[in-house]
Amino acid sequence: MKKKVLVVDDEQSIVTLLKYNLQQAGYDVLTAMDGEEGLNLALTANPDVILLDLMLPKKDGMDVCKELRQQKVLTPILMLTAKDDEFDKVLGLELGADDYMTKPFSPREVIARIKAVLRRIQMQVPTSSDEVDTHEDDGIKIAELKVLPNYYEAYFKGELLELTPKEFELLLYLVKNKGRVLTRDQLLSAVWNYDFVGDTRIVDVHISHLREKIEENTKKPIYIKTIRGLGYKLEEPK
Repeated sequence: MKKKVLVVDDEQSIVTLLKYNLQQAGYDVLTAMDGEEGLNLALTANPDVILLDLMLPKKDGMDVCKELRQQKVLTPILMLTAKDDEFDKVLGLELGADDYMTKPFSPREVIARIKAVLRRIQMQVPTSSDEVDTHEDDGIKIAELKVLPNYYEAYFKGELLELTPKEFELLLYLVKNKGRVLTRDQLLSAVWNYDFVGDTRIVDVHISHLREKIEENTKKPIYIKTIRGLGYKLEEPK
């Protein structure tokens, strides 16, 4: 079954370019020219990935992203922006976008990132032939945190965590490397799988998101520790 990509952008030339190249790459493509239409399609058409422009008529990309996450839609969102503005990038990530690209970009790069996201998700989803009760899968346990790699799920104090794909991948990598100090560049390479040209703020934003979900006091974290001048380390609370 073909994967479905939703492209939300008000520049017809970009929509046409992306639609053509994505279809040539084997994807079904839905398009929207404003934020309201994009939000409606994201909620009703069940796309596998959303390419979302920042500046849109009727409802901007930030609002669309925020509303989707508030409604528990965890579809990967790749935000497109013509602005080379740190504030816009960080705000988009804080609202729940998984990634961003600054225009101009090449269709090849967009397709590469989409393939990487879908490949990682597919690797984590069990097929019907190997369905198992998740409660029988011990997964990886660290104190009150439990991660089930085979089911793309994580639990804290027995409650299922609502994580975006990138948040889950980051948490899983931290858990698999428990006790190791991981630099921001290492995390970028392992989780995002490409060069952000030193823009490690994306790591800090996602670490902040994770702390909000697994730490009792985000100002005094006991799971994900900041190692000043180096990076982060996940450890078992004492």
